[in-house]
Order: sequence, then C-alpha cells, then structure tokens
Amino acid sequence: MPASTHRTPSTAGEGPMSYAIFQLARAHRARAAAMLREMDLHPGQELLLMQLLDRDGQTQSELLESVGLDHSTVSKSLRRMQEAGLLVREPAAHDRRVMVVHLTDKGRAMREPIAAMWQTLEEMSARDLSAEQAESFVRIAYAIADAINSSALPREGSE
Repeated sequence: MPASTHRTPSTAGEGPMSYAIFQLARAHRARAAAMLREMDLHPGQELLLMQLLDRDGQTQSELLESVGLDHSTVSKSLRRMQEAGLLVREPAAHDRRVMVVHLTDKGRAMREPIAAMWQTLEEMSARDLSAEQAESFVRIAYAIADAINSSALPREGSE
C-alpha cells in the first residue's frame, strides 16, 4: 500500500489518529450527503427511515434515542419527511401528546435505494482494502467509538 499523501497539521501532531478519524468522517459524510441529495433526502433522514423500515410505528422519542441526534434535528427532519410524503405522524392512542411515526408507501419504497446507497458507499470505502482489513477496521472503529462514548468529559476547571 502506498504511503499516505495526507499531512497532519503540526497542531494535531499529538493526535494523528484523531485527526485521521476527523478527515475520514468528513469525507464519508460529504460523499453520503451527495448520494442522499440524489434521492431527495437530507443527511440524517436515511437513519430515521432505516429505523422505521426495521420497526414502523415508533414514537418520536424512540426514534430520537435510536439515532442519537438532538430533539430539534429529529423534529425538523420528521417535519420535512412528512412534507415530502415519506411518513405520517399522529398522536398515540394512549397519550395524545406522544407522536407516533409511520412510513407511507413512498417511505417504504426507500428501502432499496437506501440499501443500494450503503452498498455503494461501502464498496467505495473498502476499494483498496482486503476483506480482512475491512473487518479489522470495523472492529477497531467500534472499539474506538465505545472508548470515546464511555469516557467522561472533563469538567471545566478540573485538571
């Protein structure tokens, strides 16, 4: 494999892995966003659709928890998706304040295009990797995510 042509800025010199993760996430997100635009979706909407495709009829709170986005982002995305005819939101029978989200036929028809997008993105991402390298990357990426998520954030004023 050729040596990387990417240069880490000197200020990130003590965190080359973290800087590489940042660059990877940015490149991946940009490519995914371009692919989503071709499907008339905004980034993050595919995550909500995938959750609903796996289990339709979730509450907004359940969707919020499953995708890990903030309340205002999910609420705005769901509103846009409803306006686009992908889903409907209606009050729950047990509590009219709780909104239940259901896919429309148009929303359910997004299963194949979204799956194809993820497959294409996977093929692009792993193009220069062996199957073993790709599997190793997935394990390592989840290990890093778990380590970051389990670490307490430092409080202001503490050292």
